[in-house]
Amino acid sequence: MNIEWTIAKKRGNFRPVLRYAITLTDYEKSLGMPAVRIESTIPKPPDAGLTYCWPGQNERADWTSAEFHLLMTPPHTDGTLSKSLKLPWREDNDYPEVEESFRSLRDAFERALSQASASRPMDETGSLAISGGAKADIAPAFAAERILQVVKAS
Repeated sequence: MNIEWTIAKKRGNFRPVLRYAITLTDYEKSLGMPAVRIESTIPKPPDAGLTYCWPGQNERADWTSAEFHLLMTPPHTDGTLSKSLKLPWREDNDYPEVEESFRSLRDAFERALSQASASRPMDETGSLAISGGAKADIAPAFAAERILQVVKAS
């Protein structure tokens, strides 16, 4: 799995946008991996639909995050996932929780990957034929039927 991200913010009162892409390897896709989801430590800003945050409002006022963004890996059926999230406005533009959260997502994925990889493949075939005991039981009746067929044909 490969995770790539960028955080871009326009000058001024605009909120930064986190864009990330996750790509699974062919091996990871071949294991039938489900999407792994975690609650990150990346705070979801209030009024998260807004692209801006004015001074004295929302996260630029007295605010403590009650919600955090969810992060997920792609399912094996797609193998790729691209998302974008709005981050809270910060004067210092410092978002250490982004890398921390992606590390947590990677760790959770690696645990699921280890479990899936430990499930060994198999290819089993089988067949059964009539047992020797059953053959011995039906042999007299079978022989008698064959004799009657020969007699009728004559």
